[in-house]
Amino acid sequence: RTLRGHTAEVRACAISPAEDFIVSASDDQTLKVWNAHTGKERLTLRGHTDGVNGCAISPEGDLIVSASDDQTLKVWDMRTGKERRTLRGHTSYVRGCAISPKGDSIVSSSEDQTLKVWDMRTGKERLTLRGHTAEVIGCAIGPAGDFIVSASYDGTLKVWDARTGEEQHRFIGHTNMVNGCAISPAGNYIVSASDDQTLKIWDARTGEERHTLCGHTNIVTGCTISPAGDSIV
Repeated sequence: RTLRGHTAEVRACAISPAEDFIVSASDDQTLKVWNAHTGKERLTLRGHTDGVNGCAISPEGDLIVSASDDQTLKVWDMRTGKERRTLRGHTSYVRGCAISPKGDSIVSSSEDQTLKVWDMRTGKERLTLRGHTAEVIGCAIGPAGDFIVSASYDGTLKVWDARTGEEQHRFIGHTNMVNGCAISPAGNYIVSASDDQTLKIWDARTGEERHTLCGHTNIVTGCTISPAGDSIV
């Protein structure tokens, strides 16, 4: 089926842990919650003042986090659609967000060249991760919550300690900007998507490049890994 309702480009989407609803993020400044079985719109979340670039759903499926060009993140109640809190601290567009496996932390990536780690409960900033030399477009959190991966227009990926914010690895291999990243369910490999028209598979522990996936004839804007860890999209 096709889900229609947004009035501008749809930038991101996420599926709830129970696979019963879908969240979409759009340039029309809204998020929408859809019934995954019927395709019907359940809620429209309004509050951002610019396009919404990213969204994530908590492990319990009760909260939604959104990342916006208005330089903020917002936390929403999935059941009611009400805004819980706004996270302020970035100084440019917020391009991505992720929630830790325990649901207690949020990670955001921004065009201000940083990532930030936030307390989900209070909305307070815990850490700022600095090291990229261009916009940080994508972020992901390892399945044990112990490391963070970032993808940047500087052509690199970085792995960070989620507790201290220290940089652990830098992955160099793409020949153009890196647009997205994903971590396998076991946390042993990372996939990246790039403007160089390829995806790469990396060893999460050593930073070694394992494979380059060629076949696209234009920029690759994002990637994800199947729950079983055996397929990449």
